[in-house]
Amino acid sequence: MGLTLGLLAVALGYVIVAGRRGAAPAAPAGAVDLSAGERLLFRSTAQVSYGRVATVPRAAAAGPRVVSGLSCDRVYAAAGAGLCLRSDGPLATYQLAVLDSHLRIKDTYPLVGVPNRARVSPSGHVLAWTVFVTGDSYNGGKFSTRVGMLDIATGETVDTLETYAVSRDGRAYRNVDLNFWGVTFVDDRHFYATMSTAGRRYLVYGDVAAQTVRTVAPNVECPSLSPDRTRIAFKEAIGGDPGNGWRLTVLDLATLRRTPLAETRSVDDQAAWLDDDTVMYAVRRGPKASDVWAVPAAGGGAARLLIPDAESPAALGNR
Repeated sequence: MGLTLGLLAVALGYVIVAGRRGAAPAAPAGAVDLSAGERLLFRSTAQVSYGRVATVPRAAAAGPRVVSGLSCDRVYAAAGAGLCLRSDGPLATYQLAVLDSHLRIKDTYPLVGVPNRARVSPSGHVLAWTVFVTGDSYNGGKFSTRVGMLDIATGETVDTLETYAVSRDGRAYRNVDLNFWGVTFVDDRHFYATMSTAGRRYLVYGDVAAQTVRTVAPNVECPSLSPDRTRIAFKEAIGGDPGNGWRLTVLDLATLRRTPLAETRSVDDQAAWLDDDTVMYAVRRGPKASDVWAVPAAGGGAARLLIPDAESPAALGNR
């Protein structure tokens, strides 16, 4: 994947009312801030601010939101660093925008594929993204994805995980159909992701320096590591077949015990952690409409609407 530097841009913010779809914007306010705090970052799907990056207070997530002028297809942030996957001009091309804590664009890089997933390491130093190279859905079975990573501190990049040495069930493994997506970071060097091969999907643990991945558990897609690093929230294909939809589930990494969560709708998203006890995720209501919901990570309880007209959430107060 070729990489080129881009131009600096500034995204100013304003406040709109989040609870009502199509509400008019209020008076201008301060810019969206990605620094650590009791706020939730997300992509707005409200009619008046569709696609724009926004934040809400964690304690009043359904209330007034601060909305920026920056549009993204997927967004994420940690430790004051942000990642925006977005359209690049009128043609069907896309780019990665590296954001600072004030949502200013530091660099841009072209993407070969349609943006799908985004993550930032806990330190804010390493960015990861997934794009669809062919196809545009995990559900149809005919798709190909590519994972990329960028260390913004050193400039080092990972253009694909397909060249990494793979260990499946403890044995060296190689196949031309290897496919990876949905990175979640342990630290700047280590990560979890999804790997598919021979019709099966696995949670894998990766090491960037060693350029290796090893399988951890089957039927795990779009993993998200908990703030305490003990559990993975993920979407589990019902009956092992994505054609049946997905059940939001949590995997205990010490025991590999799976806990289906109280959300019973099919969730086609890479969930994020609101805190150590709560998982948040987007549920679509239509082609351009979605909301962010939250559910207890221990099982039980009930799903609740967290942020109306939103998707691609990140808790800025997490590690």
